[in-house]
Amino acid sequence: MAVTRRRSKGAAEQVAERAENKLYPIKHYVRIIIIISISALILDLIISFATIAIVKQQSARDLRDTAYLYINRINGDFSYINHFMGWTLANDDNVNIMNTHELNDTEFIKANDMLFRRFVELQKSYDRNYNFFLFFSEKDIMLNVAPMGLTYKEFQELKGQMDTYMDKSVGYDPFYSRWSTVQLDGTFYILNVFLYHGNYMICLIAADDLIEPLRQINLGEKGYASLWTEDGSLVTSPMSNNGKPAHIEQDRYAWLMPFQTRTTVKGEFDNASFFVRLVIQFGAFEKIMIAQLLIMLMAVIVACSLSFIMLYFRNKVLQPIKSFSYNLAFWTEDGEPIDIASNNIAELEKANKQFTGLVQQIKTYKIDIYEREIEKQRIQLDYMKLQIKPHFFLNCLTTIHSMAQMDMTEEIQQMAMSTSIYFRYIFQNGQDFVRMEDEIEHVRIYLEIQKNRYRDAFLYRIEGAEQVPDLPIPPLVLQTFIENAIKYAVSRDQKSLITLILKRRRIGGEIATVIRITDTGPGFPSHVLEKLRQRLPLDQTHGTRIGIMNTIQRLESLYGGRAAVRFRNRAGGGAGVTLYLPELPAHPSETGGQPNASIARR
Repeated sequence: MAVTRRRSKGAAEQVAERAENKLYPIKHYVRIIIIISISALILDLIISFATIAIVKQQSARDLRDTAYLYINRINGDFSYINHFMGWTLANDDNVNIMNTHELNDTEFIKANDMLFRRFVELQKSYDRNYNFFLFFSEKDIMLNVAPMGLTYKEFQELKGQMDTYMDKSVGYDPFYSRWSTVQLDGTFYILNVFLYHGNYMICLIAADDLIEPLRQINLGEKGYASLWTEDGSLVTSPMSNNGKPAHIEQDRYAWLMPFQTRTTVKGEFDNASFFVRLVIQFGAFEKIMIAQLLIMLMAVIVACSLSFIMLYFRNKVLQPIKSFSYNLAFWTEDGEPIDIASNNIAELEKANKQFTGLVQQIKTYKIDIYEREIEKQRIQLDYMKLQIKPHFFLNCLTTIHSMAQMDMTEEIQQMAMSTSIYFRYIFQNGQDFVRMEDEIEHVRIYLEIQKNRYRDAFLYRIEGAEQVPDLPIPPLVLQTFIENAIKYAVSRDQKSLITLILKRRRIGGEIATVIRITDTGPGFPSHVLEKLRQRLPLDQTHGTRIGIMNTIQRLESLYGGRAAVRFRNRAGGGAGVTLYLPELPAHPSETGGQPNASIARR
């Protein structure tokens, strides 16, 4: 009974685990991406429009506050000027004196001068652009009582209009104690008129001068400030804040304001027949709207692209993956499933399982092939070593035989001892690398043997060996090239010189040992030198040049292709061989299969 319960519990856990790790096709994830993209687009549009509305409202509020500050100041100026003009007409003795005397009388001139000074002080306190005039209807005289900014033609038009206003049929009620607009010689002015006992006090200021402070506010590149009459007429010049002509029109389509990139602010003056209109036209609004259009366009492109990708992926990717998965099923060893991390995509899950099995098999095959290749190289390397040993042995026997023919008993004893030491070094050394000091000593013994043979027919010089006594080097490498120099450069006709020089140099970012072996013989034959430079195999049918070819192969095998050997003929005669031996890695397996470009180039 307990066993049955445990089995039931295990089956329930398996069902729960399968439900948790349920696999879905790719189109399921594509649908989720499309839904998320559309939702993000809608949310972005809502946030963007809300941001634009908030920024526009804030800008409008700031401009409205600024405009109201200016309007309140103007209203205050208007109120004081009205009071000043009314009091002057009713109470100023200078006005009475001027009214009772003729224009050329001294009393008239003095009263006019006193009145002029008072209004000059008024201009200094408020604005020099205000113009003040005094009109005597009985004398039909109009005088400026402050510095005047009008032209003579405008002054004459103003006097003519005052004559018209006094006409009973027209009247001056629209202008009495109320700031209104008037046009003089094509220019709009703001006008106010006071009447007291047939005398008129007139205040006049250009509409553009009145609105100039508002044009100093930053309203954007195409923003502008303007004055409008109650009937919708523009009374200021159409000019934007940057001094360029502006396209000014009424807001005819108010229902489009939430989608427009500009904001309009309207401010009204007290006791005036005109109002101010500010239009803000910042480029930021336009950029935001353009960005919204681009976002919508990109969203449409993304949605279309995802739909196309879904169709393309289903036809061009999923079907081949299914076929690939089906074919890989026959490559597994025993058909057992391979446990890997789930990626929640049904089609790729199966393909991944089968492909992992194939990769494991390929790895096994590669390891087996690699081990066989290493063993093959090891056998070949041992063979080359064995091939070198009898080559040197035969040369030594030939040398001793020649000395015996010449009855050189003492030399034979010395030669035999040197040969014994020489071959003891060869037979006891079965490793890939030896110390440079031991290799140099072996070369010295060989050269001494040859000197006994040739009876001082050559000299030799070894330099730099004391700098690298413990440096590892493959055995018999130097002896091979020294032997070649003895064979082809030394003769009994003339004395030769063989030189062995060792140096440590930095080549291509790494330290390398440079070994130069030169002689004063005839040098390499041209066809042999060309093959050596092009790394072509030499002719070995007669058993010659085996040592050079084997040494080159040994260096390539032991250094992984990073070592280099360069052959040349010296300008003064003789052959030269230069070996570039790089530093050995910590483990022989770290050597690569490609030659080092910085070394091989030299």
